[in-house]
Amino acid sequence: MSVVERVQTTTVNTKLNANKKRKSGLLRKIGLYLLLGIFTVISIFPFYWMFIGATNESGKMFTNPPTLIPGDQFMTNFQNLNASIDLGRVFFNSMFVSIVYVIVALMVCSTAAYALSKFEFKGRNLIFTTFLLSMMIPYQATLIPLFQMMSNFNLLDTYFALIAPQLCYPFAIFLLRQNFLAFPTELIEAARLDGAGEFRIFLTIVLPSMKPAMAAAAIFLFMTQWNNFMWPLVATTSNEMATLPVALSSLIGLSFIDYGQVMMGVTIATIPIIIFFLALQRHFISGMLGSAVK
Repeated sequence: MSVVERVQTTTVNTKLNANKKRKSGLLRKIGLYLLLGIFTVISIFPFYWMFIGATNESGKMFTNPPTLIPGDQFMTNFQNLNASIDLGRVFFNSMFVSIVYVIVALMVCSTAAYALSKFEFKGRNLIFTTFLLSMMIPYQATLIPLFQMMSNFNLLDTYFALIAPQLCYPFAIFLLRQNFLAFPTELIEAARLDGAGEFRIFLTIVLPSMKPAMAAAAIFLFMTQWNNFMWPLVATTSNEMATLPVALSSLIGLSFIDYGQVMMGVTIATIPIIIFFLALQRHFISGMLGSAVK
């Protein structure tokens, strides 16, 4: 075989291998996108089913074949739900409690995380270990002591009783501490040499660079408080102070359940979480990656 023929043969083989690689890569991409599409449909379908239930009559929830088309009972279910649980009042209670809780809990948890990460004092590691161990205590085990405490101080059926018990959230402290550890200590020491106070350093130097971590913690705190059912059920005694999860639980009767109302309530309860997460999702991912890298 001549040199020219060898070159031509090599060129043809190279092109064939390149075509095979392109086809193989294309098949991988198609398979990956198909798999992602299937998981996306599986993830979104419960929300779609929830919306379908909110727009149909209660009896159509369990028809065979199932109803997958939106109905015309959206406003009827909304009006029935509002008449059953005073939707405006319970939605305000949940929103007010959740927003105030997130703001105050971020203040408490961020200052605690900053102290545990940047201050050198005896027992620091013991305190942090205690915070981590407290995450292993079942939440139900704290209900009776908390109830007795709130009852002794005549704070039951108040916003304070709904907000205060979980302000020091161990997981939020852990998440923020891991991010604070990555902040250069030299900048803090330089600010101290310039005469800046600790609160000024924390508020103007450290905290602005912790927005991703704060956003991630805010999402966890908001979801925790918004979905909280057991403690508001125990701490409230009147319908005026009921939160949305507690009010929705009252729709489950012993003899009849209006699934149209239930699905409408679940839809309304889900919307704020989705909006809150979408608004902070970019910071949330950055904050989680930052703590994971640390």
